[in-house]
Amino acid sequence: MRRAYLHLPRFAAQRRVLEQPALGGQPFALTEEVRGQRRIACASSAALRAGVQPGMTLTAASALLPTLQPFTLCEEDEWRALRALGEALLVLAPGFQLCPPDGMWLDASAAPLAGGEAGLAERVLQLCAERGYRGGVAVASEAFTARALARHGGRVQTVEAGQGGRALAPLPLSALEEHPARAAFVALGLSTLGEVAALPAGAVAARGGAQALRAHALCRGADDTPFVAEALEEVVEERLSLDFPAESFEPVQFALKTLLDRLCARLGGRRRAAVRLRFELLLDPSGRAVLPLTLARPSAQARLLLDLARHRFENLRLERPVAGLVARVEEDCEDPGQQLSLGDGPQGDAALEVVLSRLASTLGEGALFSAAVQPVHRPEQAYSPCAFRPPRAARGLLADLLPTSPLPLGEGGVQERPSRLVASPTPLDAELGPDGELRSARLQGARRRVVALTGPERLSGEWWAPAPYSRDYYRLHLEGLGPVWVFRDAADGRFYLQGFFD
Repeated sequence: MRRAYLHLPRFAAQRRVLEQPALGGQPFALTEEVRGQRRIACASSAALRAGVQPGMTLTAASALLPTLQPFTLCEEDEWRALRALGEALLVLAPGFQLCPPDGMWLDASAAPLAGGEAGLAERVLQLCAERGYRGGVAVASEAFTARALARHGGRVQTVEAGQGGRALAPLPLSALEEHPARAAFVALGLSTLGEVAALPAGAVAARGGAQALRAHALCRGADDTPFVAEALEEVVEERLSLDFPAESFEPVQFALKTLLDRLCARLGGRRRAAVRLRFELLLDPSGRAVLPLTLARPSAQARLLLDLARHRFENLRLERPVAGLVARVEEDCEDPGQQLSLGDGPQGDAALEVVLSRLASTLGEGALFSAAVQPVHRPEQAYSPCAFRPPRAARGLLADLLPTSPLPLGEGGVQERPSRLVASPTPLDAELGPDGELRSARLQGARRRVVALTGPERLSGEWWAPAPYSRDYYRLHLEGLGPVWVFRDAADGRFYLQGFFD
């Protein structure tokens, strides 16, 4: 099996800078507790240049670099961030296997779709760069070969099947990292993996046992470690603990952005879009506040969700500080994307989407209504109000919100219908020409000249009903008013106003 290994050097430090841009270029370190002492687990480039090294006690590191900013390493947060990136990469690979704390294997079987294995590696790094991470990728048939080359080789490397030993030969012995047999090889004076691979297998087994023989096989490019893809969680949920309880909205806002970036990355990799979300603020020392968010249209855009979430959070008043946040997708659907036609204005759709989402979140889902098409041919009864649900088609939002009638028009499909229908047809004081053509009509207190006219479209039916109908519909453009929809009733010969086109 061909697999790619993505290595993200000092992933925890990269993530910290990504979430707190003010730390860029500053000396800081993430610490963990080891036998009762705080020790450096990961440090920034500025701290490393000053002499701070992983494994050093925090006391010694602070004495060496007084300006060092320490943060507590949370393994769960690092794992969640790495997993979110892995799910985002599902758009390029059918599966991923995490290798904490700073890497993962990817199933490279879809490489032909990306222009080959080198093309896949470049696209993986490009997607990582778009999310603020830098790293290296190596593609090989063996798990150890790919990992060692990605961690100790160049930015992008590909190894043909059966050539793993040759590619590994120049790497230093440190590529074995924490392998138990590494110390024995160092004691023998060996410095590269190629030197280990050149040893007789029998002698290695006799002096080092099974562990040394296993390391010897890895150095020769022989590794039968299976690829076990991560199982995707059914519910998309992200949680984050704050370094210190927040009493203002600003630190909560940074954490909120981080959560939504991860959430949308996971949704994007699954080709899903959120319909309803649920936010929980974990309070210090106990308690929680729950905030629901309903979207006007399914979305996986972090910027839009952050804008809507800010609207929900900005007027929130809490009695206790916020210690953590949880973001959960309560309902999602397939994300078909949005196909725009020439001349479409996505800015208008986005603005309307924000307004509708805010209304639904503030006033409740029952406050918004939309038009539901009914199996009735009479236009004023062809749709009825219903509870608003986010449209799931790939059309624009404005088109989804406009009522349409199911009336067919021969082979031409469905005729355009006005966006606003009057409650009941209103009689018009119409002026006709010598041939019976409509010249003007009195509307809204003034007589208005007909500038343009399209029609007629004949609608009739319901002969079995007490009040059957037969009408000729016209689309008029009235001077000073715009396009309207009127019809002439065959029963009495009068003209009636049916609706307005926006």
